Amino acid sequence: MSIAIVTDSTSDLTPEHLASLGVTSVPLYVLLGGQLYQDGVQLGARQLVEQVRAGNAMPSTSQPSPAEFAQAYARALEQADEVLSLHLSGQLSGTVGSARLAAQDFGDRVTVVDSRTVTLGLGLQVVRATELVQAGQSAAQVVQTLERVSSQADLRFTVDTLDFLRLNGRIGGASALLGGLLNIKPLLVVRGGRVEAGGRVRGQKKALADLVEHVRRYVSEHGGARVAFLATVGGEEDRAAVRAELSGLDWGGQVRDMGDHEIGAVVTAHAGPGAVGVALEPLSA
Repeated sequence: MSIAIVTDSTSDLTPEHLASLGVTSVPLYVLLGGQLYQDGVQLGARQLVEQVRAGNAMPSTSQPSPAEFAQAYARALEQADEVLSLHLSGQLSGTVGSARLAAQDFGDRVTVVDSRTVTLGLGLQVVRATELVQAGQSAAQVVQTLERVSSQADLRFTVDTLDFLRLNGRIGGASALLGGLLNIKPLLVVRGGRVEAGGRVRGQKKALADLVEHVRRYVSEHGGARVAFLATVGGEEDRAAVRAELSGLDWGGQVRDMGDHEIGAVVTAHAGPGAVGVALEPLSA
């Protein structure tokens, strides 16, 4: 049976990448200055940051409606027998709830999965799901494999400020990092579907060094990894610096390079500009 894959815009895979994978993406929304914009369609991350810096109100976000998911599923099922729908953590957004409501109208032809992560954590799951489908796995087998992989996956990042996460209520256990200490950089992880504290260091140089060491340790402990580098607007140079420090890894062998990625408008609305991080998965399923 053929399987189509649907995700949402917080996977932060480019439209070109999604098209090459044959994946449909349903956009979330950004509310900014009284206007509602579709993520990546009507508003990009750079435009968002420019508007915030120009004094426009702080952004907020919202999930797609069940009707939007139903439309995506109906179109996908014109070409496929089943749909596998992968979405950002239900503890960070109501998106997976909207998807599940829509799926009820399609019986067992649509399976909705809570990735328990976001941005390239979700993106890596989408990429792996397409590989598993192409390898002949059923939807149930893909879900089982993703659950096994996601239990070992890791998303770690540092932000320039916690203000965006705090104001949007997405800070979770990382609230312990709040404070006014000069030049303290928070280290954050997505764990169990929530943003949690991963520590804090003084200065951006030490924050980047933590990311580098984290990748090395993960690769060593798991015998290899898939690694994606990510950044919001303003974090591009730091992302390149982290990559450069990891040039000695066994790229193409023990370590699979999943590329450099720009974080989209919805995730930027919560992480703010200047964020940089790494998404990691075990090399094999």
